[in-house]
Amino acid sequence: MKPTDTNAPDYFHKVVDCQWACPAHTPVPEYIRQIAAGQFAEAYMINWRSNVFPGILGRVCDRPCEPACRRGRVDKEPVAICRLKRVAADYKEDIHERLPVAPKQKNGKRIACVGAGPASLTVARDLAVLGYEVTVFDDGKTAGGMMRSQIPKFRLPDSVIDEECGYIEGLDVAIFQNRWIASLRDLLAEDWDAVFVGTGAPRGRDADLAGRRESSAHIHVGIEWLANVAFGHVSEIGRRVIVLGGGNTAMDCCRSARRLGGEDVRVVVRSGFDEMKASPWEKEDAMHEGIPIHNFLMHKEFLHDNGRLTGVRFEKVRAEYDEKGRRNLVPTGEPDIVMECDDVLIAIGQENAFPWIERDIGLEFDKWGLPVLDPVTLQSTLPRVFFGGDAAFGPKNIITAVAQGHEAAISIDRFCRGRPLDKRPPATVNLVSQKMGIHEWSYDNQISEEARRKVPVKSLEEALSNIKAEFELGFDPRLACAETERCLNCDVQTVFTPKLCIECDGCVDICPTECITFTANGEEDDLRTRLKAPSRNPDQALYVADGLKTQRVMVKDENVCLHCGMCAERCPTGAWDMQKFYLNTALAGAEAPRT
Repeated sequence: MKPTDTNAPDYFHKVVDCQWACPAHTPVPEYIRQIAAGQFAEAYMINWRSNVFPGILGRVCDRPCEPACRRGRVDKEPVAICRLKRVAADYKEDIHERLPVAPKQKNGKRIACVGAGPASLTVARDLAVLGYEVTVFDDGKTAGGMMRSQIPKFRLPDSVIDEECGYIEGLDVAIFQNRWIASLRDLLAEDWDAVFVGTGAPRGRDADLAGRRESSAHIHVGIEWLANVAFGHVSEIGRRVIVLGGGNTAMDCCRSARRLGGEDVRVVVRSGFDEMKASPWEKEDAMHEGIPIHNFLMHKEFLHDNGRLTGVRFEKVRAEYDEKGRRNLVPTGEPDIVMECDDVLIAIGQENAFPWIERDIGLEFDKWGLPVLDPVTLQSTLPRVFFGGDAAFGPKNIITAVAQGHEAAISIDRFCRGRPLDKRPPATVNLVSQKMGIHEWSYDNQISEEARRKVPVKSLEEALSNIKAEFELGFDPRLACAETERCLNCDVQTVFTPKLCIECDGCVDICPTECITFTANGEEDDLRTRLKAPSRNPDQALYVADGLKTQRVMVKDENVCLHCGMCAERCPTGAWDMQKFYLNTALAGAEAPRT
């Protein structure tokens, strides 16, 4: 194998599994260390730079970082990364003085953002501080988009949304609420230098079954029903409720129904429990609230009595897989199942809808009704129109919308300055030794043996009695500090200098995971089998260094390294060093000084 080029930014970045997995590449270990030190505002600002909505995401993020967390390879439970993010938001002091200030002298460029959801607000934040005149148009009463309309208040209070949207509006961003954009053609005629579309995926899929029309008064599309609940238009529901669907929207629907008077609330899913799209913790919370989940049942018919909904008929199915692993749901042949109900909430998916975009203005759509975009720049076939969030590639999550907002802002900035959009500004990276003496480090490298802390919650009786009462109470500083100790400091890298190595094998002997091997070089497939502990995860790179006097190579399996620093403590010559890796992803205007 060729020696590893550790100067390549992505090499050590990929070792920080949590940051690599985060679409916005938030420096997770760094903000966790700040929380451990009681520096909550500093931790918040580290988050705010990359993910824009720390308080919101600390409550409702889909947490792609946690399945990637290296701690999960030690004791199966990852660090509670998401809930620690909330700690930074909950316990910070006033951070207004830490926020950037939009320049009074604008740069003469006008940007329109359609929709006030996470993608549009990210674009607005990134461009406003560069002197762009940014205007956001939204048909809702208050900013936040789907974060406000589709996520129940018991998961995400309005006060948190108000605060974090307010930081962006405070950057001299003009947000016009109750403003429906009826025509993209007309908007473009207003001479904007660029238009960003962040309107989400606002249309819920319906279930066109027998009895749907006759029972329509008591059958509701999930995301529309959640919006009506959020804005106070719906305040009650029938005693018996069936929720169709297995995603997070279905979990929000069933838990909301319990709080609005539903006593017998059931979730019915056509797939198996493990295949449901809902996050594991969302399913757990629903079941904690006494909501059963029925799997492998396909909705077949809405039953009614002279227009009054009485139940739903389901067909039992099973999963079969073809030679390519594709799943088919086939009837089992068993008798249908009828569940009685008073109301049905349909949460079987969301779709994009662009009735306000004319089809003859040069903006192309694909066969699924999505805009044809450059996947990197997010530019449409109409050069000054850009997309992001759910409006770009279909429904995903808030943190993906934020990441796409950053990329779209870079594209808009380069477009307005006449720069090529495909030349993306690079991330900035540095490595700083953590040495404080011969065998001491400026970070805590003692590995905590403690189990993951559970987040305190309200009592079930109290939670179900008030749909606006936040269910999770969050960590207090004591619990938060204990949870931070579980972080393995994956961003503190083991950096090897071959010319200092005397090949004493002291590092090999002391390594608790046997991840270091000195051996003859070879092809990767062969080398992985000859390590002290065979490397079983080809997705994680091997760290290979040559230049040793014996012509051997040092090979370290990054997959199982705990970053404990014992190799560096044991090394008599300082060939190993612990160096903190810090990556700042590029934002719009990365080539230009900020005000």
